[in-house]
Amino acid sequence: MTPDQKRVHDTITSGPRGRVRGPLAIWLHRPELAEAAQALGAYCRYGSSLEPRLSELAILCMAVIWRSEFEWWAHKPIALKAGLSAAAVEALRQGGAPDFADPEEALVHEVVQALSVQRRLEDALYARAEAGLGRDRLVDLVGLCGYYTLISMTLNAFEVPLPEGAQPELSAG
Repeated sequence: MTPDQKRVHDTITSGPRGRVRGPLAIWLHRPELAEAAQALGAYCRYGSSLEPRLSELAILCMAVIWRSEFEWWAHKPIALKAGLSAAAVEALRQGGAPDFADPEEALVHEVVQALSVQRRLEDALYARAEAGLGRDRLVDLVGLCGYYTLISMTLNAFEVPLPEGAQPELSAG
């Protein structure tokens, strides 16, 4: 590694992630990109105003939209641990819309789908999202969607494989 790559590598491994894998391993070829992206990712994962259950729901939605097996594999257990129901996770995996009991979960799912498919939020959805989530959490949700688009693009472009022994789940749905 170059000195810059080593510095960024050490920054990543000393943080909450503890290791460099997935898109971070790709970005490390360009340490300036890796440094900026990992800082944004650290905010989206660990500093966001969204509760982990909601941010992990959004991440799983992005994984399905981008058909990103690695992202799904990495975040499915985190989402379940954060309190997302197994039924919701399975519905997402199959490409369906879960029957959410929690209105915030339903709103997060709707916002992520609208941003990804329509590339915008219609006025009525924006108003509901701002009222239901608050401006701070809505801003963080949109930022998270952008960050996980970057992640998914990287994973797909460089065909980052699942770890040995892991089985794809999204293509089966």
